[in-house]
Amino acid sequence: MADTDSDRMMLSPVFNRSGEATSLPRHELPEDMMLPSTAYQIVHDQAMLDGNSRLNLATFVTTYMDKEAQLLYAQTADKNMIDKDEYPATAAIEDRCWRILGNLWHNPDVEQAIGTSTIGSSEACMLGGLALKRRWQHLRKSQGKSTENPNIVLSTAVQVCWEKFCNYFEVEPRWVPITEDHLFLDGHDLEKYVDENTIGVVAIMGQTYTGAYEPVAAIAAKLDEIQRDTGFDVHIHVDGASGAMIAPFCQPDLEWDFRVDRVASISTSGHKYGLVYPGVGWIVWRDKEALPESMIFHCAYLGGDMPTLALNFSRPGAQVLMQYYQFLRLGREGYTAVQQGSLDVAQRLSAAIAEMGPFELVSKGDTIPVFAWRMKAGYTENWTLYDLQDRLRMKGWQVPAYPLADDLAATTVQRIVVRAGLSQDLASDLLDDLRAEVKFLEQLSGPMPREGQTAAFHH
Repeated sequence: MADTDSDRMMLSPVFNRSGEATSLPRHELPEDMMLPSTAYQIVHDQAMLDGNSRLNLATFVTTYMDKEAQLLYAQTADKNMIDKDEYPATAAIEDRCWRILGNLWHNPDVEQAIGTSTIGSSEACMLGGLALKRRWQHLRKSQGKSTENPNIVLSTAVQVCWEKFCNYFEVEPRWVPITEDHLFLDGHDLEKYVDENTIGVVAIMGQTYTGAYEPVAAIAAKLDEIQRDTGFDVHIHVDGASGAMIAPFCQPDLEWDFRVDRVASISTSGHKYGLVYPGVGWIVWRDKEALPESMIFHCAYLGGDMPTLALNFSRPGAQVLMQYYQFLRLGREGYTAVQQGSLDVAQRLSAAIAEMGPFELVSKGDTIPVFAWRMKAGYTENWTLYDLQDRLRMKGWQVPAYPLADDLAATTVQRIVVRAGLSQDLASDLLDDLRAEVKFLEQLSGPMPREGQTAAFHH
């Protein structure tokens, strides 16, 4: 019996099949079906062109989980978090997770608190900002006052999600610039930015640029002064994307969370130092007064009443289950060990970089395991941090260089984010490569490249 075309296709080596041996249209659906193994190989091979995520020292997002977590992910990828009637066990686990976080953040009564999972901390920040705005609007209406022109006070070093919040939800940002004397929002001159239309202040636990913590208690104390002087009662949202999962374990005496009375809500990234693969964030409000009922929707969907609190609708349930897995797997002891291990690696790296001739530290990785450095003032060698970034990328390392915000935009820094999976052994390899590339660059001669440009190098 003669082989059919289909039989020959199945027997052909994968790279001799249609799709691998021929070119496919990039922006149109192919006309015919192909074997799943062929489609897999095409997608797999194109994704190989990405960098190695474990060597990406630019991202805060988790790039390593153990085999049991990966198995759980594969087994639960079909669960839709929004469908609480169909997946009540997943919904109950979501509830447990945010209450665990509420307790971790010293919420005075988690039974009276409210929280939710989100796609990430950006969505959580949007919800935190919206709750501040809605709460301010309700209060103003009850007083017969205008609800026009709300504003929010925040540092120019916030993550871009806050710019999006202000743009999308029509809130005026009151930007507090970072300077050499005030590298983050610390309460200095806060009275210049707060008025009767201020819906809240954002405090960052783990600034993206440098890893610095903004002093929540000091900001709250300044707001207490402002209330005594003006009557303005302004609350705080803590953007704890990274620090909210570091400070409870590694700086437990630092008061930044619900122990500070003015903190109305706290958000974090489960997929950063919550140690879960991308796709989950969390927000917890102090109590139901901090989250107006008008933000909660009750939908009749797939057979039941479903209260929902999110900007997204259908979204993955697997990451919520993996978050619970990590809570069970690690507990306080394990989270402390993992986070402290990352801090140890960060401080070892920052200390070694500080000893290199061209550099001085901007931060040293003793808050969240993130640190940055810049070229020493007056250093005249003919290369920049952008050149070092390119040289390290040739070795596989992604170590970003970028300018600081606003008043410090002329200052270029380079930053390393240490995550679980960057071991002491890998850190040694990184230092070896970094020293070698600095030595290479220092041996170059030629005109100094302009800031933000990369020189062309030839062996």
